[in-house]
Order: sequence, then C-alpha cells, then structure tokens
Amino acid sequence: MTARENDPNAGQGTVLVTGGSGYVASFCIVELLNAGWRVRTTVRDGAKTSRIKSELCRFADVDGLEFAVADLDAEDGWDEAVAGCDYILHVASPLPAAIPKNDDELTRPAREGTLRILRAAARQGTRRVVITSSCAARCYGTGGRREPFTEDDWSVPDPADTSAYERSKIAAERAAWEWQAEQKSDVELVTICPGAVLGPSMGAHQSASTQIVGKLIDGSLPGLPRMSFPIVDVRDLADLHVRALTTQAAADQRYIASGPVLWMADIAETIRRESPSSAKRVPRRNLPDWLVRLSALFDPVTRSRLFELGKYRPVSSAKALRDFGWEPRPPATTIRDTVASLERSS
Repeated sequence: MTARENDPNAGQGTVLVTGGSGYVASFCIVELLNAGWRVRTTVRDGAKTSRIKSELCRFADVDGLEFAVADLDAEDGWDEAVAGCDYILHVASPLPAAIPKNDDELTRPAREGTLRILRAAARQGTRRVVITSSCAARCYGTGGRREPFTEDDWSVPDPADTSAYERSKIAAERAAWEWQAEQKSDVELVTICPGAVLGPSMGAHQSASTQIVGKLIDGSLPGLPRMSFPIVDVRDLADLHVRALTTQAAADQRYIASGPVLWMADIAETIRRESPSSAKRVPRRNLPDWLVRLSALFDPVTRSRLFELGKYRPVSSAKALRDFGWEPRPPATTIRDTVASLERSS
C-alpha cells in the first residue's frame, strides 16, 4: 500500500522539505511529487537547484518543484521558505565532513535549526512539522540490551557511549518537544527515528550509512568488527515520512523507523548471498575487539566509534506498523540494492 493509498487527503497542499540536496530529502521529494503534493525544498546554495532537478527528473515530474534558500545556521529566509506551506518535513541535519572538534559544531545547528523551523511554522500557520530524528536519540548512552528500545526511551548523552552525532540528535529532538510544550503552539509535531539508512541513490549523493556496505565491498576492512546497526531502506523511510504528514493518529507522536538489527557479519553474509559478483573482497573473519582497538590508534574514524563494539541495540517499529500500516521491505533487498547502487557510482 502506498502513502497515497493510505491517505485520501494526499496531494491537497504544499509541503516544505528541508535540505533538498540531501539523500533522504531527495527520496521524500520524489515520494511527495508522485503522490500529487506541491513541493518546495530548501537549499543553502541556490546554485544547486539545477543539479537537484536533473537528478530527480528521472523519478518524478519536477517542473513544479520550488526552491528556497535557507540555512539551519541563520535566521534569514525561513519565513519565506515556510510561507504558504501546509506541512513541513524537516529532514536536513548537519553531518560533518570530519570528526568535529567539539559538540557545538553539530549540536548548535541541529538544535537551533530545528527551533528556527518550528518558530517559522508557528508564525506562518503550518499544520504539522515532521522531524527526522534518529535511533541515536533512542537507544544510546546506556549500553546495549536484549529488550527492544521503543518510543518511550531516550538516549543518554554519555560520552562513553555516544559520539557528537548522537548527542546532537538527542539535543535537537528534545529541544523540539520542549518548545512545543512551552509554546503551546497549534503546530502538530511528529518525530521519526530511523536506524542506519541504506538503499539506492538517485544521484551522486550517498547516505553516510551506505559506507557500512561500501567498506565491506571495496576491501578496505580487513575483517568484521563486532558492531551492529538497526537498518532501514531509504525508500521505506520516505514513505513513512509522507504517511506521517496527515495520518491523524500521528499528531504529537514519536516513531521508530527501522527493520532488524544486523551485525557486520550478517551484512557481509547477505552481500555474499544476494550480490555474489560484488562480494570478492568482503571479509569473512571476525576481528577481535583488541585488534579493532589497536587499529583505532591510527584511524580516527574507528576511534570515534569504539563505543559500538559488542553493543546490541534492538529497536521496535511496532508503533509505525500499527498507526500507518507501514511495511518495510526485507533487509536482503535493501542491502542488495545498496550494493548495486554503490557499484554503479564507483
């Protein structure tokens, strides 16, 4: 069942999608356009508009796609971007090109950008804002556990079990709910918390999470560290965002959007089974924790994720399945399509 079939009112208004040049945003834009919505999207640089249109035109009619220039780090442009929009999908989130030197590099634009959008939505009479949060705001800071994390859980910003990224997502979502409680605005709020976002790409831009697969197929990993991730297909994530716009039960609710948690060894085995021609360099042996820690002395990226070693953090998407009839595709399909997309772009 598509988002349009689920919602008889789909296509009856204008939706603002923030961060139009991003991976998840591009799929949300296509999903909305194909469901008949009018769409406006924000970019930090107006020069990106033709590239975005050229990438998306293979998947939807983009003639009516509007653009607005706005930056999460600045006040200018947000009222103009939001004006006339019935709904907002706030998908944009700062991701560093390198490991940030301090939390503020990520936390400030994530938190303040979210609040700028909510304030503009209240001023402009927007009905609902759907915010892309993360499982990073649900299941980190207290170690792993066997019982699935749910929407009732909050991550704890403990530096021993989080990075600056997790702490920025916690801060941004908490700020959104606190704002709504304090302002008592008429704007309805929904937050969606995906796991690691995998799947195909519509252009050159890939999700940062696809590097989980990319490093397995390009031979850059000598073995398989004991790390696990809840995964979600970007196409299913976009579908859930669109469903969340007008589904009545979603008002002022939080949702986890993820399939099962997979260990790196599980992902490697799936690649060998589903994409054997791309699996020649996929490692087979497990890396002992001590060796991963040793390699982290020379690799800052590995060092920044050492807290993941051995942690199992299952999450439950039962609430999304119940309220939306959401049916995510099998993980094997997602991983196979991720591999094919990475191979095409290499």
